[in-house]
Amino acid sequence: MEQTPAIPDDCQWCTFLRNHDELTLEMVTEEERQWLWQAYAPDPRMRLNLGIRRRLAPLLDNDRRKIELAYSLLFTLPGSPIIYYGDEIGMGDDLQLPDRNGVRTPMQWDDSANAGFSTAGTLYAPVLGDRQYCPQRVNVAAQRADQRSQWQAIKKMVAIRKRYPALCCGDLTWLDCGTSTVAAYQRACGRERLLIINNLSAISQSIACPLPPDVQGKMRDMVTNQANIETNGLLSLTLQPYEHRWLLLPHG
Repeated sequence: MEQTPAIPDDCQWCTFLRNHDELTLEMVTEEERQWLWQAYAPDPRMRLNLGIRRRLAPLLDNDRRKIELAYSLLFTLPGSPIIYYGDEIGMGDDLQLPDRNGVRTPMQWDDSANAGFSTAGTLYAPVLGDRQYCPQRVNVAAQRADQRSQWQAIKKMVAIRKRYPALCCGDLTWLDCGTSTVAAYQRACGRERLLIINNLSAISQSIACPLPPDVQGKMRDMVTNQANIETNGLLSLTLQPYEHRWLLLPHG
C-alpha cells in the first residue's frame, strides 16, 4: 500500500480481487511463487503458465467470512471496485476445462436448464457441474430471495459505498490497533468519516484503537446496523475471525 501512487484528481483506479485468469505470479520471486502455488493451487490443473486459474470462492475455501472480508477491503480502500461475474454469488470453477475456460462457465441465474443462461440446446461452455457449486446450490434467484445470502451482503456493501462519498473518493489514513492482523483505517471526505476495521486472521482479536480527539458521541456500524457504540476517545472491540466493521464516526 505504501508503494501505491496517489490517485490523480482527474482519474480513478479500477480495483478488483485478483482471481480467475488474472492472478498472475510473474512479479514475485520463485520462492514466493512456489509458496503461493502450494497454498492456493496445489493441483497442477489450477495453474496456468505462471498464474492461478481459479475463482474467488474456491480460492477462499468457499468460506463466506473470508469472501466478505475480501470484499470489505475492496469496497473501502481507494479505487473503483469491479466484481468478476458470478463472484457475487460464490460461483466455482471447472478444472476439467482447458486454458481459461475453467473460470468462464455460464452465469448461474437460477436452477433451471442451462442455469437460466440460455435456451439453446447446446452451449459453447458447459454449465458448472461441480456438486458444491452447481446451479442447484448456487444461483442468483435463490440468493436474491434469501436475505442472509452472500449476494445480499455484497449488495448492501455496494449501497453503503454509494451512500458515503468518503468511501468513494475520501482520504485514507491508516490507524494502529496494536496488532498486524487487523487492518484499520479511516476514510474521510469533508466532515464525513468512516472507520474501517478488518480482522485478517482466523482467530478473534481484541483491539484498542485510538480515535481522533474531535470524535464525540456514539458510532453506528453501517454493516450490522448496530448503534450506540461507545467511543470515549478509544475504540475497544473484540472482532471474530475474519470479521469486518464499517463504523460511521460522529461529528465533533
